[in-house]
Amino acid sequence: MLGIYRCLLHLYPASHREQFGAEMIAVFSQLRADTAQKGVTARGVFSVREAAGLLRGAMREQVRVLGAHVRLPFPTRRFTMRNGFRFPKSTPVLMTIILAGVVLAIDKGKAISASLPNVNPHIGPIQPEHHTFLPLIALAFAVFYVAGALGWVILFALHRSGVHRLAEFDPSGDSRI
Repeated sequence: MLGIYRCLLHLYPASHREQFGAEMIAVFSQLRADTAQKGVTARGVFSVREAAGLLRGAMREQVRVLGAHVRLPFPTRRFTMRNGFRFPKSTPVLMTIILAGVVLAIDKGKAISASLPNVNPHIGPIQPEHHTFLPLIALAFAVFYVAGALGWVILFALHRSGVHRLAEFDPSGDSRI
């Protein structure tokens, strides 16, 4: 199979073959050695997969060298990543704010509903609602801020105390560095 692989490498452009040929053969030889202990089916699948990949790669490189930006009618990779839509980095923050607004609206609705009497003819004044969710969020942010600050202080103290010098410690006692 190595001989066939070397022959198929000649389908690549000469510049590509000179630059990557030896590395491709070395990787193929290593993978072939890893597959050698497996069954006949695994070796057959490996050979077909590698030959097909080599043919696709050679065709893609030839098209690239010729300068033609032709879209090949078959996929050139097993998994093609498309970067059409990505979430902005601010999405988690905005979603958290929206969630907090929804929870506050639900809490406010419950307070309004609890302030109304159950009789239909007379509706009394709506009682003011006490915020219980907002202080909880502020407390959570404060706790996380304090935990982060403590972590930074600990890391800063470790750096100042010389813990980083342990990497330079030679346990053999040889003072020559």
